Amino acid sequence: MKKKLMSIICCIGMAVGIMGGCLSVEAEEAASVQKAVDEGWEIAVVPKDSTNPWFVRMKVGVDEYVADTGVDAYQIDTGVIDATRQAQLVEDLISQGVDAICVVPVDIQSMDSVLKKAKDAGIVVIAHEGADLQNVDYDIEAFSNTGYGEFIMDNLAEAMNYEGVYTTMVASLTNGSHNEWADAGVAYQKEKYPNMTLLEENPRVESDDNGDTAYNVAKELIKTYPDLKGIMGTSSFDAPGVARAIEELGLKDQFFTSGTGMPADNAELLKSGVIKSLTLWDPAVAGKAMISLACKVLAEEEISAPVDLGAEGYTEMTFREGSQTILEGNGWITIDADNVDSFGF
Repeated sequence: MKKKLMSIICCIGMAVGIMGGCLSVEAEEAASVQKAVDEGWEIAVVPKDSTNPWFVRMKVGVDEYVADTGVDAYQIDTGVIDATRQAQLVEDLISQGVDAICVVPVDIQSMDSVLKKAKDAGIVVIAHEGADLQNVDYDIEAFSNTGYGEFIMDNLAEAMNYEGVYTTMVASLTNGSHNEWADAGVAYQKEKYPNMTLLEENPRVESDDNGDTAYNVAKELIKTYPDLKGIMGTSSFDAPGVARAIEELGLKDQFFTSGTGMPADNAELLKSGVIKSLTLWDPAVAGKAMISLACKVLAEEEISAPVDLGAEGYTEMTFREGSQTILEGNGWITIDADNVDSFGF
């Protein structure tokens, strides 16, 4: 057992004395991890595709958690984003008798039926980005859609110096999460940034989850609406695509964008100042949080809000309104020129 974990365990007695017989959150975390090690529980993390940089980064978190705690956990997948193959992999894990499965589903419907088999077999199931799954113990979301939309707006407002006309961009008008983020951002702007104005003539545009489309749409918007000063993006292709238009039209420091984006892919745009910031959540931390929660459930701990999973952004998780299985944190991060090279993905 690593020194960090042991030092926490050694503090349990002090925590009991201070809190009148109730273990501290840190002690509870250590206790569930220690039990996972003692019992030899096997925890499998199943991402969509480990060759994708996003899930390569998730594996970093999984491996770090294992190194820090000694828990028997690992990341495994099929090497391609394929719902059928992912479902078969989970079937194989069920046959092998693992104790917990942490999954990021490719397809909700096909995965849900397989996870029912896991639950029927007594396997703990933790999901991430699977809020619509029914056959899980818990689903972990890095944030609420409202909170993330407000966070993107904060970043855009700062870039625009808190004034000017802006519009919103989504992958499509039928994309649930993107439109929720955009709606939340607009509502937040109206409340917090009165000197900013949503473009009435064209308040929402589509990028089709395509950087070239985002680039072309941005150029057309800039041409059509001379007073437009910024675009709030949601898809990971939106802000980078808009930034290309800003750069090509020579509008750096005159036109602004922010939204979701991968660090490595957009490092040069951030360092050049064409984009002031991008937003994201760290999949490495999400991987750690899933395993931590699996340990708690296996140890039969009561899961009641606020839930502390010992990972930054996942220390005060609350249940989504109306749900007893979906836990939401505040795991968003700002990526800028100063930190873009620090993420490793």
